[in-house]
Amino acid sequence: MAGSSLLVLLDDIATVLDDVALMTKTATKKTAGVLGDDLALNAQQVTGVKPARELPVVWAVAKGSMVNKAILVPAALAISFFVPWLVTPLLMLGGAFLCFEGFEKLVHKFLHRQAHEAHQHELHEALKNPDTDMKALEQEKIKGAIRTDFILSAEIIAITLGTITGQSIGMQFLVLSVVAVMITVGVYGLVAGIVKLDDGGLYLSQKDSALAQKVGRGVLWLAPYLMKTLSILGTLAMFLVGGGILTHGVPPLYEAIAHLAEGMGGVSAAVLPTLADGLIGVLAGAVLVAVITPLQKLWAARAA
Repeated sequence: MAGSSLLVLLDDIATVLDDVALMTKTATKKTAGVLGDDLALNAQQVTGVKPARELPVVWAVAKGSMVNKAILVPAALAISFFVPWLVTPLLMLGGAFLCFEGFEKLVHKFLHRQAHEAHQHELHEALKNPDTDMKALEQEKIKGAIRTDFILSAEIIAITLGTITGQSIGMQFLVLSVVAVMITVGVYGLVAGIVKLDDGGLYLSQKDSALAQKVGRGVLWLAPYLMKTLSILGTLAMFLVGGGILTHGVPPLYEAIAHLAEGMGGVSAAVLPTLADGLIGVLAGAVLVAVITPLQKLWAARAA
């Protein structure tokens, strides 16, 4: 009897873990846009830090990220338990924010390039100045990265919560906790690898082996392009994920797109919903930027 009970218990545990794994996989797919942006932004945050301080800065931000999620996960569970009707509006808000942030990045990229380049130049000049307080600059970067992480983590938790609505509070806790830990370890592990990629390339390029030197030079060439690619893919995914959330939140629109896709058949049936999500994401982002940006400027003018 004891042996049978143990087997039943193990089977129950395996079933729960399988359910958690399945829902975690679904949630991480839906948060792909935020993850790509999170990865690119955090890798950029350590730009300008001395090479010897890159990993300590990443570790400090990672610890701050875990504190953020330790606040957000209980808050999400409280919302799910006490005011479950609030989950869908929060999810829609998160989707809208993704679209807004994605389009705002495009606006700054193409319309405010000179201002961005001027800011980067000022930062590099400050780093060359021996009077610059590097410790204060480092702490400022860490605080800024943790603030950014809090916003992105809130989006991730909201999207995850939206995928597990209807599950028991215990299952929601498990999935949210697993997603929070996986995302933190995965994102900051990759950030650590990315920021040290050029160091690894330099090390290999100085080896005696001709093959190692070629690989090292290849890594040094690849490193800056990798950052740009991550940023582009992250922005694209933000429109796809944010637009998808907004589309699903408006049932008539979602049903119309699904019906149109079914009528087309073939590859178009699979591609059309994705293209529609991206287009809706871009349009929503454009509208939000057009509305919110003047309000931000007005608020800044009043506060000045």
